Amino acid sequence: MDMEGHADNTKLKPSVILTGTAKEGSSGPPIGLVDIGVSEGAYLFRVALPGVRKDQSKVKCEIKCDGKVQIEGVMTSPSVLKESSAMYQMKVQQLCPPGPFTVSFKLPGPVDPRLSSPTFRPDGILEVVVMKSRAPS
Repeated sequence: MDMEGHADNTKLKPSVILTGTAKEGSSGPPIGLVDIGVSEGAYLFRVALPGVRKDQSKVKCEIKCDGKVQIEGVMTSPSVLKESSAMYQMKVQQLCPPGPFTVSFKLPGPVDPRLSSPTFRPDGILEVVVMKSRAPS
């Protein structure tokens, strides 16, 4: 890899801010890891939200025109799990503790938030494609 290509990669490293239980989680799979992809007309970002269930966590993703992204949700983790006919009392919990969390970062450039397509994958990854802002002609 040449130095010029390396310099381009450092510009894309987002500053990610974690609050709430996302910041407190010290063991287990990390919450809030971010990947950002760039194409000619759009950005793709993926955010790791392990243990977050889209049906119970009320995940909200807000995208601003300047490229700022804020993801909010609630980590739910009951101390008693019910699976089939058995009940389990959790003795060791290494996932993010229950409670609200926020993940914030900024995309490399301006976007049109109206033109975004979010997908919450079954593996706990929030994947969003958002179109870049078009300069007025």
